Amino acid sequence: MTASITFFPVGNGDMTLITFDNGQKLLVDLHVRQAADDDDDDTPDVMADLRSRLTRDGKGRLFVDGFQLSHPDKDHIRGLQTHFHLGPPDEWDEDDDKILIREMWSSPIVFRRASKSHVLCDDAKAWAKEARRRVALYREKGAATVEGDRIQIMGEDEDGKTDDIPGVVVKTDDVVTSLNCITVGAFEARLLAPIPHGDDEELEDLLDKNHSSVVLRFSIRGGGILDKCRFLTGGDAEVAIWERLWGKHGTYRADWLSYDILQAPHHCSWHSLSYDSYSTYGEDAEVCDDARSALAQIRKGAIVVASSKAIDPEEADPPSDRAKREYISIVDGKSDRFICVAEVWEGEECALEYEITSSGVTKVVKSAAKAAVAALGIGATAAQARPHG
Repeated sequence: MTASITFFPVGNGDMTLITFDNGQKLLVDLHVRQAADDDDDDTPDVMADLRSRLTRDGKGRLFVDGFQLSHPDKDHIRGLQTHFHLGPPDEWDEDDDKILIREMWSSPIVFRRASKSHVLCDDAKAWAKEARRRVALYREKGAATVEGDRIQIMGEDEDGKTDDIPGVVVKTDDVVTSLNCITVGAFEARLLAPIPHGDDEELEDLLDKNHSSVVLRFSIRGGGILDKCRFLTGGDAEVAIWERLWGKHGTYRADWLSYDILQAPHHCSWHSLSYDSYSTYGEDAEVCDDARSALAQIRKGAIVVASSKAIDPEEADPPSDRAKREYISIVDGKSDRFICVAEVWEGEECALEYEITSSGVTKVVKSAAKAAVAALGIGATAAQARPHG
């Protein structure tokens, strides 16, 4: 199977499907706007698109091998209860026909109690309940848990709360190589954040969902060849996180941050690049050099994808036109290497898909007649490379 990354048009939100070349599929975040479920509304029906890309198991259940929630904001988890099965897998209902999550990948923040600084929407509460159910099963059964009950926790929880379940906890800086207990070399994913906090940080800051976003740098196999695409994704991680990542890795491990595709953090928000308010300072707002460095570790031909609504300089951030311009400067000043999902296809919003082959990364081009493939040149040799259109 051809590996691919698909970005769904969900406005200011994230919903990305990674398909590995062994056939496994990992969904990163979910944002199903209410109008998207309305047959009489022209908002893209992203769930119909997602379901068409999935397969059924021997019991007739549509499934994803994994679902990674970067953090529990509603624009990253909306639609969970409507479209995904929660609870024991044997309780899946054919009439509801919801999607089974074989393995959850979750930030430890969902295990913390709700508070004034840690407010969860109903879908996030449902995710947290399901995550706790799976952790309790792991404590009871260990590695004997079955698909539909499995979980990996991306980062250690505070105060040693996850110390007794090391088998399902990925520590920051470690590499994830298995999905639903299958390890075949299709990918590696290095966990860069959440970053363990220091004593100087305030509790309110630690509980902030954006600061607890999971940041993963995937290295994906294509056409049987390792590391053909590096994909960096970080939910709504803001400037302080990217600044800390550069301070931690910039001197000796900058390559950990390198990418062929960057999903622009927080829907192309200016606040992933700067501490200064653009609405206050305008063009005098300064970029944080360390945060920019963390987000500027491009490989040849790298692109930046903004999962956001169309970018209008006159509208509020996110998305930010100033951030867009900064990302264009990062990708060698090539405006065609910055892509906003909402602006890809003229006249309609459709998913943006990149295939990963032995030649590198190619953009799947939608046409009225049939799908064609236009080479991006990412990871290709100089003779193979050509600009995408």
